[in-house]
Amino acid sequence: MAKPNFWDMGQAAQDLVQELSNLRGVIKPLEAATENLEEISVLYELAQEESDEESLAEVGSEIGAVEKEIGQLQFQAMLGGKNDSKNVYLSIHAGAGGTESCDWAVMLYRMYSRWVEEHKFKAEVLDWQDGEQAGIRSVTINIKGRLVYGYLQAEIGVHRLVRISPFDSGNRRHTSFASVDVIPEFEDGGDIEILDNDLKVDTYKAGGAGGQHVNKTDSAVRMTHQPTGIVVQCQSERSQHANRRAAMKLLQARLSRLEEQKREEELSKLYSEKGEIAFGSQIRSYVLQPYQMIKDHRTDAETGRVDAVLDGDIDMFIEAYLRSRMGKK
Repeated sequence: MAKPNFWDMGQAAQDLVQELSNLRGVIKPLEAATENLEEISVLYELAQEESDEESLAEVGSEIGAVEKEIGQLQFQAMLGGKNDSKNVYLSIHAGAGGTESCDWAVMLYRMYSRWVEEHKFKAEVLDWQDGEQAGIRSVTINIKGRLVYGYLQAEIGVHRLVRISPFDSGNRRHTSFASVDVIPEFEDGGDIEILDNDLKVDTYKAGGAGGQHVNKTDSAVRMTHQPTGIVVQCQSERSQHANRRAAMKLLQARLSRLEEQKREEELSKLYSEKGEIAFGSQIRSYVLQPYQMIKDHRTDAETGRVDAVLDGDIDMFIEAYLRSRMGKK
């Protein structure tokens, strides 16, 4: 990086900077935990020599905090899959349930947005499709951060909500569904070649949460890969050219994912867990009435802290699922 022509290397330079950042993300917390343990060891010896019960209690508390920190570092060390360190595209689609499901989809969007903020990751909305009456029909977000795919792969699947509907004048209980998909972002396109003849490209006016330029120009882009039927959309940028570039990158990522599914049975099973966006295919249920409980059906992890979870506190479910998968390997 100290070389004068380092930044002339373009994407290769950015990749090296990202790799360095990832390594620092491992080393710095480990160094901090080691320093904390050394300080605690000294404090423990002094407290024992002086029979200081208050200091001994403080040591016990600090040891608990360091153990938790080390446990988290050990867990992160297990995220060694070839895509675990990559940034991701996270998509949410409303399923069976009409307006209820569109509202549920926007609730999930808020939940993941809060999770991203808590972990100090970066997120950009690439495409946003409003529901007819409320919420969203779909949204695609590009999330960047260390090990973000390693974590969010646990969220792939159908999410089910049970509550008293705010849209039902009879105050009846409704069940809604939304699907979540997460695919890794490949900076080089994942070695996927896309022929121009295989693409259908449509432009349209951007809508939804798109900024001041929304609905003024045909800047939004929709790409259809005709051999596979995969459709991607992007409306986050001001120019049509920039949206084309972002949509192509997303399409390459989805095609790379498709190719990887064919090669690796495990990833194929992971993707197929999503299934139909309806009853019986959910990976997690969020029950708000008649009682409050969120349960992951793959691991049986559950909690009654529904407000905290919907506010982004989903790490317990992510870790339970990933530990479960690692235990099966």
